Amino acid sequence: QVQLVESGGGSVQAGGSLRLSCAASGYTYRRYCIGWFRQAPGKDREGVAAVDTRRSTTYYADSVKGRFTISQDNAKNTLYLQMNSLKPEDTAMYYCAAQSTPYGGFWYDAARYNYWGQGTQVTVSS
Repeated sequence: QVQLVESGGGSVQAGGSLRLSCAASGYTYRRYCIGWFRQAPGKDREGVAAVDTRRSTTYYADSVKGRFTISQDNAKNTLYLQMNSLKPEDTAMYYCAAQSTPYGGFWYDAARYNYWGQGTQVTVSS
């Protein structure tokens, strides 16, 4: 059974940094995407960043490029999201998501991902 557990969220002031972690257990589908989404109150869930392990490619939303970095430690089966220069508009619940079946759409399509964590809250104050 696949389980994704996020940690590392919290409250910071604008300009600060946080590092999110996603510990994956039971997930061995290294041919597909694993990534981060976020959802702010009253807004749709949006893709933040993802790794396509098969292509060794990383993807980022335009709004976080240059500020966020996604990485993974395969030995620890853990995905990270380093978030720097945080802005109030980054405030959201952040979710880890993992794909386990083929999908022809974009990396930021939530439908691509078969497994989701429970989320970790990030709050950035101005």
